[in-house]
Amino acid sequence: MDDALHIISGDSAGESLETSGVPGEVFVWRDVLYEGPRKPGWPDAACLEARARFLDQTTGGSLGFERALGGLRNQYRKLEAARDYECIVLWFDACLFDQSMLAHILTCMKLRDIGRAELLCVDAYPGIEPFHGLGQLTPSQMASLYERRRPVTSAQFQFAEVVDKAFAVQDSELFQELAHRTDPPLPWVPAAVARWLQEKPDPASGLGRLESLALQAIRDGHATPPEIFKATAAADTPPQYWGDTTLWARINALADRKPPLVRIEGPTPRLPQWDGVADLKLFRISILPNGAEPVCN
Repeated sequence: MDDALHIISGDSAGESLETSGVPGEVFVWRDVLYEGPRKPGWPDAACLEARARFLDQTTGGSLGFERALGGLRNQYRKLEAARDYECIVLWFDACLFDQSMLAHILTCMKLRDIGRAELLCVDAYPGIEPFHGLGQLTPSQMASLYERRRPVTSAQFQFAEVVDKAFAVQDSELFQELAHRTDPPLPWVPAAVARWLQEKPDPASGLGRLESLALQAIRDGHATPPEIFKATAAADTPPQYWGDTTLWARINALADRKPPLVRIEGPTPRLPQWDGVADLKLFRISILPNGAEPVCN
């Protein structure tokens, strides 16, 4: 058997872990599991194809269907082979992005009778304020966390199935239950689900919280994507579940609304969401006269 398999969210966090000196193989999981078409649990071929189309569309075609599909297939092959490792260690943040991913991976492991895993979930680190996630840590800081890992319990595996179902089918009633759950086996889930509920369109503006925050940043005079990112991150509540790809998708959506709320001027009609085709500082984003007043719910 191989020694250890470390499954982690985020390329920057994965790179830090790889150079941290922690023994074992590092595998970065990539998917946006809190939205998009899918079913609970292990995906079939049709589900993988639907998610690949979704990822292609949400990245403006820059990721590509075949590339997305190949990446998804590889992830589940790797998870299937995880039983061959002596130890499986899951590294995740407390944010929405990571908690939806953690719940899905635990659910898939349970369905494949892979019941041995250790979990290291981080919601803070001394001296780093605000703390948004493992991607902020240096290799030595990552290594210092390793002794905090704990075995995944049967209650956590079972609870993960409930959470995965909620995100897969977007069950509003179940979301409300999870958001108000006290003492859950995965204690970071309620706050993550509550943050997702804030992304539901506000009845007055039709905007979710992230769209509202981005629109407010643009209204305040931040014109380039890096400026908007910094201002939006400062206004949001840690841990920050979204990255640049998600924020660019939201800004592109604001430009694609009927009528559009913002104007994007740059080397390309829309912000690149995967492989950058230009320096983001070359883009300028402005509010259109009919731009709705943001409502930060």
